[in-house]
Amino acid sequence: MTTKIILTNHEPNMNPTADELSRIIMHRMGLMPRKEGSTDKMHNVLVEIYEKMKAAQREKHPEAAVMTVEEMGLHAGITRQTMYDYLKRWVELDLISKTSFITDGKVIIGYKLNGSTLESAFEKSVQRITNYLETSMKYVRELQKLIKNEKIAASQQKNQENIVFD
Repeated sequence: MTTKIILTNHEPNMNPTADELSRIIMHRMGLMPRKEGSTDKMHNVLVEIYEKMKAAQREKHPEAAVMTVEEMGLHAGITRQTMYDYLKRWVELDLISKTSFITDGKVIIGYKLNGSTLESAFEKSVQRITNYLETSMKYVRELQKLIKNEKIAASQQKNQENIVFD
């Protein structure tokens, strides 16, 4: 599966509100919807999943940090199925992780922030992007070597052909 990571260069206004800054972060990380006319509430999911993690830690109930896809969809103002489509990017960036727990004899499957704070979760995302870029840099170095070696081989081949015909 190929992943499309799109980072943008959105900047906040002077003295941004939490709402504005959460939108900016979501845009910068490529997590906002890309289709025109889609929901503009996706940042609410980020804020709510963070709040759930804080509450879970405060109350020492780790299962309270888990947010179902249905809940996420409600906060984003979209259907559960559409939310699943967006979650792929969140998971791919290591911002959230899938988890499950049992409550009242039922298995609850959902997602939680991939760190105890927003900052630690985003550090994991940064690491994922850094690893991706480092791998790309290895490919660039290899390409550079291949181009050089292919030119040398072509030059040697040409010299040998000239020797044969002389």
